[in-house]
Amino acid sequence: MFNVAFLEPKIPPNTGNAIRMAAATGCTLHLIGPLGFDLSEPQLRRAGLDYHDLATVEVHADLDAAWTALGGNRVFAFTAKAARWFTDVEYRPGDVLLFGPEPTGLSEEVLADPHVSERVRIPMLPGRRSLNLSNAAALGAYEAWRQLGFDGSV
Repeated sequence: MFNVAFLEPKIPPNTGNAIRMAAATGCTLHLIGPLGFDLSEPQLRRAGLDYHDLATVEVHADLDAAWTALGGNRVFAFTAKAARWFTDVEYRPGDVLLFGPEPTGLSEEVLADPHVSERVRIPMLPGRRSLNLSNAAALGAYEAWRQLGFDGSV
């Protein structure tokens, strides 16, 4: 399957919603610290409902630890600072969809990291800054899963 990674997420309900998305799609959700909340926070648990036990979630202390765990997989950094749309990528099993923290997104330093294979963007109307983190991650995850034939779905 593929991987969705949140770098330094700040808002518990977004991560809770992403846990539900990971459970529904079979992807692995990687939370890269430092996290802006405690994983036991009620808002996170409430947003994730009863999907926590159905999702694969890995927590990494920092970006270097995440790079080690993710190995040599391709990394697609989702950013408004990209020309290519996320739907123009041919996703493969193991790919990493990387999203930055709310509300800043991925820094220039992270975008320039040699582990990042490519920058991609989600199209929006002019004058709009960004989508909600969990919504953006769901768009990316479902496109990757669609391209993989919705492997494992019913």
